[in-house]
Amino acid sequence: MTPLAQLPAFDPAGDLHVVIETPKGSRNKYAYDPDLGVFRFKAVMPEGNSFPYDFGFIPSTRGPDGDPLDVLVLLDAPLELGCLLTARLIGVIEAEQREADGQTERNDRLLAVATRARTHAHVQDLDELRPGFLDEIEAFFIHYNGLSGRCFKPVGRGGPKRARAVVEAGLVTPQAGREGPLSPQQD
Repeated sequence: MTPLAQLPAFDPAGDLHVVIETPKGSRNKYAYDPDLGVFRFKAVMPEGNSFPYDFGFIPSTRGPDGDPLDVLVLLDAPLELGCLLTARLIGVIEAEQREADGQTERNDRLLAVATRARTHAHVQDLDELRPGFLDEIEAFFIHYNGLSGRCFKPVGRGGPKRARAVVEAGLVTPQAGREGPLSPQQD
């Protein structure tokens, strides 16, 4: 059996594989532990706070923080923790994150639409989201990280091509031949 973290990042059709770690509406934050092959409870968010959409990771990738790349998936209803789905990248919120110990590193948030979505099925790019949507998503990540003693600072936004480049740069499979993030830029 292949551990979730080692599944291919893309399916044969070129859609992104995403494993859901924290469902939409959850106050609990979970993270996949590849060594044990289970999802660990990490934290509970304060009263009145919850994840705005399903939050997960892209298998066979690694970001500058050493973890698989993060992705927020737009879908009509929450999925179960551990669910594997396919999604279409629509963009990226490029960000720097300062940890409680003072170290700063890149910690981008990829945005995708589930391939079986209805409400956002038409969305191909960040520009097609309703006005204010990205500001709200950025505010969520700023607030969520602030409550955990980290500073999340958005430094740019990019469309689907930029998001795909971030994923390809983070591939850790042998055929990728490279790891790590690209420098910030816009599509």
